[in-house]
Amino acid sequence: MRLRFSRKALCIPYVVFLLFFVILPMLTIVYYAFTDQNNHISFLNFINFFSDPTKLSTIVYSIVIAIITTVITLLIAYPVAYILARSSMKKKYVILLLFITPMWINFVLRVNAIRELLNWIGILGEANYFNTILGMVYDFLPFMILPLYTTMQKIDGSLYEASADLGAGAATTFLRVTLPLSMPGVLSGITMVFLPSMTNYVVSDMLGNSKVTIIGKFIETYFGTDWHMGSMIALILLIVVFLSTLLTGGFKSEENARGANL
Repeated sequence: MRLRFSRKALCIPYVVFLLFFVILPMLTIVYYAFTDQNNHISFLNFINFFSDPTKLSTIVYSIVIAIITTVITLLIAYPVAYILARSSMKKKYVILLLFITPMWINFVLRVNAIRELLNWIGILGEANYFNTILGMVYDFLPFMILPLYTTMQKIDGSLYEASADLGAGAATTFLRVTLPLSMPGVLSGITMVFLPSMTNYVVSDMLGNSKVTIIGKFIETYFGTDWHMGSMIALILLIVVFLSTLLTGGFKSEENARGANL
């Protein structure tokens, strides 16, 4: 029997992957979220979540911490990416590598290094929210710099020349050329920083001495005792993540995002 090659056969590994590692886990979370301890359909977990001030305040704290972290990383990363992208320095790739290198180091080791530094300074255990945000900015800064730099590198240099020929100053050129064309990188960086910083309880535990509780910590705690409530919190967080991605244009193609900002 002769086997025939079909392009559709190439989809099989991806379908199997999506089935076992995306669809089935999601269905499991939905099942536990809307059932009780006796595996009967129940909306009690949903009601309990939105009637508990502690859970609501935790998700608000998580969003606020994520927003602050994202804003700070953007304010730091944008000038760095802009300078490196526009610079003619021969060693600029080395400088970029220095910012990206922490991504290659184990995450826990990086957090421990920051923890030891804060302990040496003497503020570990004193400024818990500050320490948490500092640790998240340090950990996620490369994820903001890289997409910004990549996007700015693609901007055609002739656009800057045309802007100068038309009499535009540096500020006008930045506002009318650089900023609109760099928006895909901005949106990509925001997505890559905001979403994980809202759930990264390892940083808040280690640098905030477990006094800063974010939504990711709640999920980890409940999955150790109550899978039903843990699944409901995970499902609500997934909805928040989906809405955040939708609002930041994460589902748009780069061409659409670029065209919308011109």
